[in-house]
Amino acid sequence: MSSDLVKKAIRGNKKAFEKLILLEKNKLYRMAYLYVKNENDALDIVQETIYKAYLGIKNVKETGYFSTWLTRILINTAIDFIRKNQNLIQFEDLERIPIQDQYLLEESMDLLDAVTNLEERYKTVILLRYYNDFSLKEIANMLDCPEGTVKSNLHRAINHLKSVLKRECI
Repeated sequence: MSSDLVKKAIRGNKKAFEKLILLEKNKLYRMAYLYVKNENDALDIVQETIYKAYLGIKNVKETGYFSTWLTRILINTAIDFIRKNQNLIQFEDLERIPIQDQYLLEESMDLLDAVTNLEERYKTVILLRYYNDFSLKEIANMLDCPEGTVKSNLHRAINHLKSVLKRECI
């Protein structure tokens, strides 16, 4: 990502900000969807994230960390959304999935359910590490915590997922 674009966006260039968002939009949507598992809610979260980023772009201190900064806004927005809508359960229409993919879908859903039921701090590190391929250092920057904390949260999350999935298989 071009630090020149970030610098221009910080100075108020709307086109530069728009280009930055275009580069990040797919990653933002995937991450939001992993949190809420609903297309419309994910789009709302992305829209809210972009709005917050636009208002706060002048707060970016390191141009190289724009993506990290933006992802952090998305995570906080997604967690706020989940807290506000905690009692709502929404189901996707699964009938359009081909029969041959049903078994694979069940395994994926088991893993996704297990990840979804993790505490927020564990879910966040799993999603950032394995669904978005961020390094431990980048995750530590995003979450504003030591790298050792990220490692231990990741380790605990993996152990919890192993035990949950093992129980479900038995």
